[in-house]
Amino acid sequence: MSAEYDDDGWIESELATLDEGGHDEEPDSGPLPVVAVVGRPNVGKSTLVNRIIGRREAVVEDVPGVTRDRVTYDANWRGRRFTLVDTGGWDPDATGMALKIAEQAQIAAELADVILFVVDATVGVTDSDEAVSGVLRKAGKPVVLAANKVDNQLVELEATELWSLGLGKPHPVSALHGRSSGDLLDVVLDALPETPPLKFGEERGPRRVALLGKPNVGKSSLLNRVAGEERVLVDPMAGTTRDPVDELVELGGVTWRFIDTAGIRRRDRELKGADFYAAMRTRAALERAEVAIVLIDASDVLTEQDLRIISLVIESGRAMVVAFNKWDLVDEDRRYYLEKEIERQLVRTPWALRVNISAKTGRHVEKLVPALERAIDSWTTRVPTARLNQFLTELVQATPPPVRGGKQPKILFATQAATEPPKFVLFTSGFLEETYRRFIERRLREEFGFEGSPIAVTMKIREKRKK
Repeated sequence: MSAEYDDDGWIESELATLDEGGHDEEPDSGPLPVVAVVGRPNVGKSTLVNRIIGRREAVVEDVPGVTRDRVTYDANWRGRRFTLVDTGGWDPDATGMALKIAEQAQIAAELADVILFVVDATVGVTDSDEAVSGVLRKAGKPVVLAANKVDNQLVELEATELWSLGLGKPHPVSALHGRSSGDLLDVVLDALPETPPLKFGEERGPRRVALLGKPNVGKSSLLNRVAGEERVLVDPMAGTTRDPVDELVELGGVTWRFIDTAGIRRRDRELKGADFYAAMRTRAALERAEVAIVLIDASDVLTEQDLRIISLVIESGRAMVVAFNKWDLVDEDRRYYLEKEIERQLVRTPWALRVNISAKTGRHVEKLVPALERAIDSWTTRVPTARLNQFLTELVQATPPPVRGGKQPKILFATQAATEPPKFVLFTSGFLEETYRRFIERRLREEFGFEGSPIAVTMKIREKRKK
Protein backbone atom coordinates (compact mmCIF):
# COMPACT_ATOMS: atom_id res chain seq x y z
CA MET A 1 0.00 0.00 0.00
CA SER A 2 1.74 3.13 -1.20
CA ALA A 3 1.38 6.21 -3.34
CA GLU A 4 2.80 4.39 -6.38
CA TYR A 5 -0.76 3.81 -7.58
CA ASP A 6 -1.19 7.55 -7.85
CA ASP A 7 1.39 9.61 -9.70
CA ASP A 8 -0.60 12.85 -9.97
CA GLY A 9 -0.15 13.87 -6.35
CA TRP A 10 -3.74 13.10 -5.41
CA ILE A 11 -2.93 11.63 -2.01
CA GLU A 12 -0.56 14.45 -1.19
CA SER A 13 -3.15 17.09 -2.07
CA GLU A 14 -5.83 15.32 -0.03
CA LEU A 15 -3.50 15.09 2.96
CA ALA A 16 -2.80 18.79 2.64
CA THR A 17 -6.55 19.41 2.69
CA LEU A 18 -6.81 17.48 5.94
CA ASP A 19 -3.96 19.46 7.47
CA GLU A 20 -5.44 22.80 6.40
CA GLY A 21 -8.81 22.24 7.96
CA GLY A 22 -10.14 18.83 7.17
CA HIS A 23 -11.47 18.48 10.69
CA ASP A 24 -14.78 20.12 9.87
CA GLU A 25 -16.58 17.19 11.41
CA GLU A 26 -14.89 17.79 14.74
CA PRO A 27 -17.52 18.61 17.37
CA ASP A 28 -17.55 22.05 18.97
CA SER A 29 -15.25 22.28 21.97
CA GLY A 30 -18.04 23.52 24.20
CA PRO A 31 -21.77 24.14 24.37
CA LEU A 32 -23.38 26.93 22.37
CA PRO A 33 -24.49 29.90 24.46
CA VAL A 34 -28.25 30.37 24.80
CA VAL A 35 -30.18 33.56 24.06
CA ALA A 36 -33.80 33.62 25.31
CA VAL A 37 -36.21 36.02 23.60
CA VAL A 38 -38.82 37.11 26.18
CA GLY A 39 -41.49 39.76 26.51
CA ARG A 40 -45.19 40.19 27.02
CA PRO A 41 -47.61 38.83 24.37
CA ASN A 42 -47.75 40.30 20.87
CA VAL A 43 -44.65 42.52 21.00
CA GLY A 44 -43.09 40.81 17.96
CA LYS A 45 -40.81 38.20 19.54
CA SER A 46 -41.36 35.54 16.86
CA THR A 47 -40.98 38.12 14.08
CA LEU A 48 -37.65 39.15 15.59
CA VAL A 49 -36.61 35.48 15.86
CA ASN A 50 -37.34 34.99 12.15
CA ARG A 51 -35.29 38.10 11.38
CA ILE A 52 -32.32 36.83 13.41
CA ILE A 53 -32.27 33.31 11.96
CA GLY A 54 -32.85 34.64 8.45
CA ARG A 55 -35.87 32.51 7.58
CA ARG A 56 -39.57 32.33 8.44
CA GLU A 57 -39.83 29.43 10.86
CA ALA A 58 -41.45 30.86 13.98
CA VAL A 59 -45.23 31.17 13.54
CA VAL A 60 -46.29 34.82 13.44
CA GLU A 61 -49.86 36.10 13.74
CA ASP A 62 -51.23 39.44 14.88
CA VAL A 63 -52.93 38.04 17.96
CA PRO A 64 -51.38 37.38 21.38
CA GLY A 65 -50.59 33.84 22.51
CA VAL A 66 -49.70 32.23 19.17
CA THR A 67 -46.40 30.96 20.56
CA ARG A 68 -47.18 28.66 23.47
CA ASP A 69 -44.23 26.28 23.69
CA ARG A 70 -40.59 27.30 23.73
CA VAL A 71 -38.84 26.62 20.42
CA THR A 72 -35.09 26.57 19.79
CA TYR A 73 -33.22 27.57 16.65
CA ASP A 74 -29.57 27.57 15.62
CA ALA A 75 -28.44 31.13 14.93
CA ASN A 76 -25.24 32.64 13.54
CA TRP A 77 -24.02 36.21 13.47
CA ARG A 78 -20.55 37.34 12.37
CA GLY A 79 -19.29 33.77 12.61
CA ARG A 80 -20.52 33.28 16.21
CA ARG A 81 -23.02 30.49 16.68
CA PHE A 82 -25.59 30.45 19.45
CA THR A 83 -28.93 28.87 20.35
CA LEU A 84 -31.97 31.13 20.11
CA VAL A 85 -35.05 30.29 22.21
CA ASP A 86 -38.41 31.75 21.20
CA THR A 87 -40.89 31.87 24.09
CA GLY A 88 -44.56 32.57 24.63
CA GLY A 89 -45.82 35.84 26.05
CA TRP A 90 -44.69 36.53 29.61
CA ASP A 91 -47.45 38.17 31.64
CA PRO A 92 -46.90 38.03 35.43
CA ASP A 93 -50.68 38.45 36.02
CA ALA A 94 -51.66 35.60 33.70
CA THR A 95 -53.98 32.77 34.71
CA GLY A 96 -54.89 29.40 33.23
CA MET A 97 -53.12 28.47 29.98
CA ALA A 98 -51.51 31.92 29.80
CA LEU A 99 -49.93 31.26 33.20
CA LYS A 100 -48.33 28.04 31.94
CA ILE A 101 -46.98 29.89 28.92
CA ALA A 102 -45.58 32.62 31.17
CA GLU A 103 -43.93 30.01 33.42
CA GLN A 104 -42.09 28.51 30.44
CA ALA A 105 -40.89 31.96 29.42
CA GLN A 106 -39.58 32.58 32.94
CA ILE A 107 -37.78 29.22 32.96
CA ALA A 108 -36.17 30.12 29.62
CA ALA A 109 -34.90 33.38 31.09
CA GLU A 110 -33.51 31.62 34.17
CA LEU A 111 -31.56 29.08 32.11
CA ALA A 112 -30.32 31.39 29.34
CA ASP A 113 -26.89 32.99 29.11
CA VAL A 114 -28.30 36.23 27.66
CA ILE A 115 -31.89 37.53 27.80
CA LEU A 116 -33.26 39.53 24.87
CA PHE A 117 -36.19 41.46 26.36
CA VAL A 118 -38.54 42.71 23.63
CA VAL A 119 -40.85 45.69 24.28
CA ASP A 120 -43.32 47.36 21.89
CA ALA A 121 -41.96 50.90 21.54
CA THR A 122 -45.22 52.15 19.96
CA VAL A 123 -47.15 51.27 23.13
CA GLY A 124 -44.59 52.37 25.67
CA VAL A 125 -44.00 50.94 29.13
CA THR A 126 -46.88 48.82 30.46
CA ASP A 127 -47.46 47.39 33.92
CA SER A 128 -46.52 43.94 32.56
CA ASP A 129 -43.27 45.29 31.12
CA GLU A 130 -42.37 46.82 34.48
CA ALA A 131 -43.17 43.58 36.33
CA VAL A 132 -41.09 41.48 33.93
CA SER A 133 -38.18 43.93 34.06
CA GLY A 134 -38.22 43.66 37.87
CA VAL A 135 -37.80 39.89 37.61
CA LEU A 136 -35.02 40.25 35.02
CA ARG A 137 -33.07 42.73 37.15
CA LYS A 138 -32.98 40.17 39.97
CA ALA A 139 -31.96 37.32 37.66
CA GLY A 140 -28.35 38.50 37.48
CA LYS A 141 -28.13 37.69 33.75
CA PRO A 142 -27.07 40.03 30.93
CA VAL A 143 -30.21 41.64 29.51
CA VAL A 144 -30.43 43.34 26.11
CA LEU A 145 -33.48 45.59 25.85
CA ALA A 146 -34.98 45.63 22.32
CA ALA A 147 -37.41 48.44 21.53
CA ASN A 148 -39.35 46.80 18.70
CA LYS A 149 -41.62 48.28 16.00
CA VAL A 150 -39.38 51.33 15.56
CA ASP A 151 -40.06 51.96 11.87
CA ASN A 152 -39.02 55.61 11.77
CA GLN A 153 -37.08 58.29 13.65
CA LEU A 154 -40.20 59.63 15.38
CA VAL A 155 -40.86 56.28 17.10
CA GLU A 156 -37.15 56.04 17.86
CA LEU A 157 -37.41 59.21 19.93
CA GLU A 158 -40.42 57.76 21.78
CA ALA A 159 -38.39 54.61 22.57
CA THR A 160 -36.18 56.61 24.95
CA GLU A 161 -39.02 56.25 27.46
CA LEU A 162 -37.93 52.64 27.94
CA TRP A 163 -34.90 53.81 29.95
CA SER A 164 -37.34 53.88 32.88
CA LEU A 165 -37.34 50.04 32.97
CA GLY A 166 -33.90 50.14 34.58
CA LEU A 167 -32.35 47.67 32.14
CA GLY A 168 -29.97 50.04 30.44
CA LYS A 169 -30.10 51.48 26.94
CA PRO A 170 -33.10 50.51 24.80
CA HIS A 171 -31.95 49.39 21.33
CA PRO A 172 -34.44 50.46 18.64
CA VAL A 173 -35.23 47.84 16.00
CA SER A 174 -37.90 46.93 13.51
CA ALA A 175 -38.22 43.16 13.39
CA LEU A 176 -40.71 43.44 10.53
CA HIS A 177 -38.54 45.59 8.26
CA GLY A 178 -35.08 44.66 9.59
CA ARG A 179 -34.22 48.21 10.65
CA SER A 180 -31.15 48.20 12.98
CA SER A 181 -31.39 44.43 13.50
CA GLY A 182 -27.65 44.06 12.83
CA ASP A 183 -26.82 46.66 15.48
CA LEU A 184 -29.02 44.76 17.96
CA LEU A 185 -27.22 41.48 17.20
CA ASP A 186 -23.85 43.16 17.71
CA VAL A 187 -24.96 44.07 21.24
CA VAL A 188 -26.21 40.51 21.86
CA LEU A 189 -22.88 39.12 20.65
CA ASP A 190 -20.95 41.38 23.03
CA ALA A 191 -23.03 40.00 25.93
CA LEU A 192 -22.47 36.34 25.03
CA PRO A 193 -19.96 34.39 27.15
CA GLU A 194 -16.68 33.59 25.45
CA THR A 195 -16.13 29.89 24.69
CA PRO A 196 -12.72 29.70 22.97
CA PRO A 197 -11.79 26.28 21.59
CA LEU A 198 -9.02 24.35 23.29
CA LYS A 199 -5.94 24.31 21.09
CA PHE A 200 -3.62 21.34 20.68
CA GLY A 201 -0.97 21.32 23.36
CA GLU A 202 -2.82 23.82 25.52
CA GLU A 203 -2.92 23.08 29.24
CA ARG A 204 -6.11 21.24 30.17
CA GLY A 205 -7.96 21.57 33.41
CA PRO A 206 -9.34 18.57 35.29
CA ARG A 207 -10.75 15.84 33.06
CA ARG A 208 -14.45 16.44 32.51
CA VAL A 209 -16.92 13.62 33.17
CA ALA A 210 -20.65 13.91 32.42
CA LEU A 211 -23.09 11.74 34.39
CA LEU A 212 -26.00 10.78 32.15
CA GLY A 213 -29.02 8.55 32.55
CA LYS A 214 -32.78 8.55 32.75
CA PRO A 215 -34.42 10.14 35.82
CA ASN A 216 -33.93 8.52 39.22
CA VAL A 217 -31.21 6.15 38.04
CA GLY A 218 -28.80 7.39 40.73
CA LYS A 219 -26.64 10.06 39.08
CA SER A 220 -26.68 12.46 42.04
CA SER A 221 -26.19 9.56 44.47
CA LEU A 222 -23.10 8.48 42.55
CA LEU A 223 -21.70 12.01 42.57
CA ASN A 224 -22.19 12.23 46.33
CA ARG A 225 -20.57 8.79 46.74
CA VAL A 226 -17.41 9.63 44.76
CA ALA A 227 -17.21 13.03 46.47
CA GLY A 228 -17.52 11.44 49.91
CA GLU A 229 -20.13 13.98 51.02
CA GLU A 230 -23.62 15.29 50.23
CA ARG A 231 -22.84 17.82 47.52
CA VAL A 232 -26.04 17.62 45.45
CA LEU A 233 -29.67 17.12 46.35
CA VAL A 234 -30.96 13.55 46.24
CA ASP A 235 -34.67 12.79 46.38
CA PRO A 236 -36.72 9.68 45.51
CA MET A 237 -38.85 11.87 43.24
CA ALA A 238 -37.50 11.79 39.70
CA GLY A 239 -36.36 15.09 38.17
CA THR A 240 -34.77 16.69 41.23
CA THR A 241 -31.76 17.81 39.18
CA ARG A 242 -32.63 20.40 36.53
CA ASP A 243 -29.37 22.22 35.77
CA PRO A 244 -26.00 20.53 35.23
CA VAL A 245 -24.00 20.63 38.47
CA ASP A 246 -20.18 20.82 38.26
CA GLU A 247 -18.18 19.37 41.13
CA LEU A 248 -14.42 18.92 41.49
CA VAL A 249 -13.75 15.47 42.95
CA GLU A 250 -10.42 13.87 43.85
CA LEU A 251 -10.23 10.19 42.91
CA GLY A 252 -7.11 8.07 42.83
CA GLY A 253 -4.97 11.11 43.56
CA VAL A 254 -6.34 12.92 40.47
CA THR A 255 -8.85 15.77 40.36
CA TRP A 256 -11.85 15.21 38.07
CA ARG A 257 -14.65 17.57 37.14
CA PHE A 258 -17.93 15.66 37.43
CA ILE A 259 -21.01 17.15 35.76
CA ASP A 260 -24.28 15.86 37.22
CA THR A 261 -27.06 16.29 34.65
CA ALA A 262 -30.82 16.15 34.57
CA GLY A 263 -32.38 12.84 33.61
CA ILE A 264 -33.49 12.57 29.98
CA ARG A 265 -37.12 11.52 30.21
CA ARG A 266 -38.34 11.20 26.64
CA ARG A 267 -37.82 12.47 23.10
CA ASP A 268 -37.06 16.18 22.76
CA ARG A 269 -40.29 16.93 20.91
CA GLU A 270 -42.29 15.48 23.80
CA LEU A 271 -40.58 17.54 26.51
CA LYS A 272 -42.39 20.40 28.22
CA GLY A 273 -41.38 23.40 30.28
CA ALA A 274 -38.48 22.89 32.64
CA ASP A 275 -37.86 19.35 31.34
CA PHE A 276 -37.17 20.75 27.87
CA TYR A 277 -34.55 23.20 29.10
CA ALA A 278 -33.07 20.61 31.44
CA ALA A 279 -32.59 18.25 28.47
CA MET A 280 -31.05 21.08 26.43
CA ARG A 281 -28.59 21.81 29.23
CA THR A 282 -27.81 18.10 29.54
CA ARG A 283 -26.82 17.96 25.87
CA ALA A 284 -24.68 21.06 26.33
CA ALA A 285 -23.00 19.48 29.36
CA LEU A 286 -22.19 16.40 27.29
CA GLU A 287 -20.56 18.56 24.63
CA ARG A 288 -18.45 20.14 27.38
CA ALA A 289 -17.31 16.74 28.71
CA GLU A 290 -14.57 14.42 27.47
CA VAL A 291 -16.03 11.18 28.76
CA ALA A 292 -19.56 10.22 29.78
CA ILE A 293 -20.69 7.78 32.43
CA VAL A 294 -24.06 6.42 31.33
CA LEU A 295 -25.87 5.05 34.36
CA ILE A 296 -28.34 2.23 33.80
CA ASP A 297 -30.60 0.66 36.43
CA ALA A 298 -29.33 -2.92 36.45
CA SER A 299 -32.35 -4.08 38.45
CA ASP A 300 -34.72 -3.09 35.64
CA VAL A 301 -34.92 -4.02 31.96
CA LEU A 302 -33.02 -1.93 29.42
CA THR A 303 -35.38 0.71 28.07
CA GLU A 304 -35.61 2.80 24.92
CA GLN A 305 -34.50 5.78 27.02
CA ASP A 306 -31.28 3.97 28.00
CA LEU A 307 -30.50 3.16 24.37
CA ARG A 308 -31.29 6.70 23.25
CA ILE A 309 -28.89 8.16 25.82
CA ILE A 310 -26.13 5.78 24.69
CA SER A 311 -26.78 6.84 21.07
CA LEU A 312 -26.58 10.48 22.17
CA VAL A 313 -23.10 9.90 23.61
CA ILE A 314 -21.96 8.09 20.46
CA GLU A 315 -23.25 10.92 18.24
CA SER A 316 -21.39 13.46 20.37
CA GLY A 317 -18.12 11.57 19.82
CA ARG A 318 -17.35 11.35 23.54
CA ALA A 319 -15.64 8.46 25.31
CA MET A 320 -18.07 6.30 27.26
CA VAL A 321 -18.29 4.11 30.35
CA VAL A 322 -21.57 2.29 30.98
CA ALA A 323 -22.17 1.89 34.71
CA PHE A 324 -24.85 -0.61 35.70
CA ASN A 325 -26.06 0.89 38.97
CA LYS A 326 -28.11 -0.64 41.82
CA TRP A 327 -26.15 -3.89 41.49
CA ASP A 328 -27.02 -4.64 45.11
CA LEU A 329 -30.58 -5.31 43.92
CA VAL A 330 -29.56 -7.76 41.16
CA ASP A 331 -30.01 -11.50 41.79
CA GLU A 332 -28.79 -14.46 39.70
CA ASP A 333 -31.89 -14.56 37.50
CA ARG A 334 -31.67 -10.85 36.74
CA ARG A 335 -27.97 -11.17 35.87
CA TYR A 336 -28.78 -13.87 33.33
CA TYR A 337 -31.46 -11.81 31.60
CA LEU A 338 -29.38 -8.64 31.78
CA GLU A 339 -26.57 -10.31 29.85
CA LYS A 340 -29.06 -11.39 27.20
CA GLU A 341 -30.41 -7.83 26.94
CA ILE A 342 -26.89 -6.46 26.57
CA GLU A 343 -26.00 -8.98 23.85
CA ARG A 344 -29.19 -8.17 21.94
CA GLN A 345 -29.55 -4.40 22.39
CA LEU A 346 -25.97 -3.16 22.75
CA VAL A 347 -24.55 -5.24 19.92
CA ARG A 348 -23.27 -2.10 18.11
CA THR A 349 -21.38 -0.79 21.16
CA PRO A 350 -19.27 -3.72 22.36
CA TRP A 351 -16.37 -1.26 22.79
CA ALA A 352 -18.08 0.60 25.65
CA LEU A 353 -16.43 -0.16 28.99
CA ARG A 354 -18.77 -1.72 31.57
CA VAL A 355 -18.68 -1.40 35.35
CA ASN A 356 -21.18 -2.92 37.78
CA ILE A 357 -21.64 -0.62 40.77
CA SER A 358 -23.92 0.40 43.60
CA ALA A 359 -23.91 4.12 44.33
CA LYS A 360 -25.94 3.45 47.47
CA THR A 361 -23.54 0.95 49.07
CA GLY A 362 -20.33 2.03 47.31
CA ARG A 363 -19.81 -1.42 45.74
CA HIS A 364 -17.08 -1.33 43.03
CA VAL A 365 -17.32 2.45 42.66
CA GLU A 366 -13.52 2.52 42.84
CA LYS A 367 -13.45 0.67 39.48
CA LEU A 368 -14.80 3.74 37.74
CA VAL A 369 -11.44 5.54 37.77
CA PRO A 370 -9.47 2.89 35.81
CA ALA A 371 -12.36 2.65 33.34
CA LEU A 372 -12.45 6.43 32.87
CA GLU A 373 -8.68 6.59 32.39
CA ARG A 374 -8.71 3.79 29.79
CA ALA A 375 -11.59 5.42 27.92
CA ILE A 376 -9.86 8.83 27.78
CA ASP A 377 -6.53 7.24 26.78
CA SER A 378 -8.31 5.53 23.87
CA TRP A 379 -10.12 8.75 22.98
CA THR A 380 -6.81 10.61 22.65
CA THR A 381 -4.76 7.80 21.04
CA ARG A 382 -2.94 8.52 17.78
CA VAL A 383 -1.58 5.62 15.69
CA PRO A 384 1.66 6.39 13.80
CA THR A 385 1.04 6.52 10.05
CA ALA A 386 3.73 3.95 9.23
CA ARG A 387 2.36 1.50 11.79
CA LEU A 388 -1.20 2.04 10.53
CA ASN A 389 -0.30 1.38 6.90
CA GLN A 390 1.76 -1.69 7.79
CA PHE A 391 -1.22 -3.08 9.70
CA LEU A 392 -3.64 -2.39 6.83
CA THR A 393 -1.28 -3.91 4.24
CA GLU A 394 -1.20 -7.18 6.20
CA LEU A 395 -4.96 -7.02 6.76
CA VAL A 396 -5.77 -6.49 3.06
CA GLN A 397 -3.39 -9.27 1.98
CA ALA A 398 -5.14 -11.69 4.33
CA THR A 399 -8.69 -10.44 3.61
CA PRO A 400 -9.02 -8.35 0.42
CA PRO A 401 -11.98 -5.98 -0.05
CA PRO A 402 -15.00 -7.49 -1.83
CA VAL A 403 -15.25 -6.97 -5.59
CA ARG A 404 -17.60 -4.20 -6.63
CA GLY A 405 -18.77 -3.67 -10.21
CA GLY A 406 -16.30 -6.24 -11.50
CA LYS A 407 -13.32 -4.47 -9.93
CA GLN A 408 -11.61 -4.92 -6.59
CA PRO A 409 -10.95 -1.58 -4.85
CA LYS A 410 -7.50 -0.98 -3.41
CA ILE A 411 -6.56 0.86 -0.23
CA LEU A 412 -3.75 3.11 -1.43
CA PHE A 413 -2.89 4.85 1.82
CA ALA A 414 -4.31 5.55 5.27
CA THR A 415 -3.86 8.18 7.94
CA GLN A 416 -5.39 9.15 11.25
CA ALA A 417 -6.96 12.54 10.62
CA ALA A 418 -8.01 13.37 14.18
CA THR A 419 -8.22 12.32 17.80
CA GLU A 420 -10.93 12.96 20.39
CA PRO A 421 -12.41 10.79 18.97
CA PRO A 422 -10.00 8.93 16.64
CA LYS A 423 -10.88 9.33 12.95
CA PHE A 424 -9.19 7.37 10.18
CA VAL A 425 -9.22 8.21 6.47
CA LEU A 426 -8.64 5.51 3.84
CA PHE A 427 -7.50 6.71 0.41
CA THR A 428 -8.94 4.16 -2.02
CA SER A 429 -9.23 3.43 -5.73
CA GLY A 430 -12.90 2.52 -5.35
CA PHE A 431 -15.83 2.25 -2.96
CA LEU A 432 -15.45 0.01 0.10
CA GLU A 433 -18.60 -1.72 1.27
CA GLU A 434 -19.89 -0.72 4.69
CA THR A 435 -19.45 -4.28 5.95
CA TYR A 436 -15.76 -4.16 5.01
CA ARG A 437 -15.32 -0.80 6.73
CA ARG A 438 -16.90 -2.24 9.87
CA PHE A 439 -14.49 -5.17 9.54
CA ILE A 440 -11.56 -2.73 9.41
CA GLU A 441 -12.91 -0.87 12.45
CA ARG A 442 -13.22 -4.13 14.40
CA ARG A 443 -9.64 -5.16 13.52
CA LEU A 444 -8.33 -1.68 14.39
CA ARG A 445 -9.83 -2.10 17.84
CA GLU A 446 -8.31 -5.57 18.21
CA GLU A 447 -4.89 -4.26 17.21
CA PHE A 448 -4.75 -0.85 18.91
CA GLY A 449 -7.35 -1.04 21.67
CA PHE A 450 -9.67 1.99 21.63
CA GLU A 451 -11.64 0.60 24.56
CA GLY A 452 -14.32 3.02 25.63
CA SER A 453 -13.99 5.35 22.63
CA PRO A 454 -15.93 5.59 19.38
CA ILE A 455 -13.81 5.62 16.22
CA ALA A 456 -14.70 6.59 12.66
CA VAL A 457 -13.40 5.07 9.42
CA THR A 458 -14.09 7.11 6.29
CA MET A 459 -12.99 6.96 2.63
CA LYS A 460 -11.60 9.34 0.06
CA ILE A 461 -12.03 7.75 -3.37
CA ARG A 462 -9.60 8.63 -6.14
CA GLU A 463 -11.32 10.14 -9.13
CA LYS A 464 -10.80 8.45 -12.47
CA ARG A 465 -7.99 9.98 -14.52
CA LYS A 466 -8.93 11.73 -17.72
CA LYS A 467 -7.19 10.31 -20.77
